Amino acid sequence: MLRYHLGWEDAEGRPAQSTGKRLRPVLCLLACEAAGGQAERALPFASAVELVHNFSLVHDDVQDGDRLRHGRDTVWVLWGEPQAINAGDALLALAHLSLTEVTETSVVAASRLLDERTLEMVEGQVMDIAFEGGGDVSLDAYLAMISRKTGALFDAALSLGGLAAGASPENVASLGRCGRQLGLAFQVRDDMLGIWGDVDRTGKPVAADIRRRKKSLPIVFALERAEGDELERLQRVYRAGELSAGDVSFVVGLLDSLGAQAYCQDEADGHRTAALSELAAADLDERAADEMREVADFLLERDF
Repeated sequence: MLRYHLGWEDAEGRPAQSTGKRLRPVLCLLACEAAGGQAERALPFASAVELVHNFSLVHDDVQDGDRLRHGRDTVWVLWGEPQAINAGDALLALAHLSLTEVTETSVVAASRLLDERTLEMVEGQVMDIAFEGGGDVSLDAYLAMISRKTGALFDAALSLGGLAAGASPENVASLGRCGRQLGLAFQVRDDMLGIWGDVDRTGKPVAADIRRRKKSLPIVFALERAEGDELERLQRVYRAGELSAGDVSFVVGLLDSLGAQAYCQDEADGHRTAALSELAAADLDERAADEMREVADFLLERDF
């Protein structure tokens, strides 16, 4: 199950290539280099972050009822929900084992940091599920949720890279804040792709988040800005048991008329700018920092 989820094998155990973007471990290694260390020193930390991320994905798929990930059946679809929960738990245990590959004293600080950010991530998932249960969600509350659910692990990736390099506490903190902002930019872009993404690139149905009645950033924005009959219909659609094609078309049209896509793009741009500001404030190797800036650009331009 783990090899399948990580994209190394298909469901029959044959070799496969469906491994996702690996953004968090890449950022961890780049942060280590930017802080003056050798990337190899950060490999145990990078793998730990990626394993925690995948633990969350396996559990998220169960919680959200998602049947596809990267165009393939999710673990729970093939093996059932109980076994998928076991698979997610195993990935979390492997993350902690990865940290034990580090012999320096930094492993204690790294373990504490990763556990704290993992707890934040779980808190964000709790908030996300609660938001889906009904009631109004403000833009501030939504951004606070994704700062935990997505931002926390990006924070961990860059902070751990700094720890692996032996960076000063101030530089580790700056890298963490940079990662947090990159995570927010990443999630906002993800929310945009969940509605306006190309199915051939995302592997998800058109307007997938609307069909799931997911309160992503464009929807939260619309719920705050819409008025009168349009607001009432939007609320009614999001309370419905199942959405029709007409419901989906209405929501997409309303989002477009309210300028939701432009709002989300501005929000993502703002977090990218904040991330680069934190990067500039830290004492970093310029070559590696430039590579991190390229990753920041990718986060806002990606279409998958």
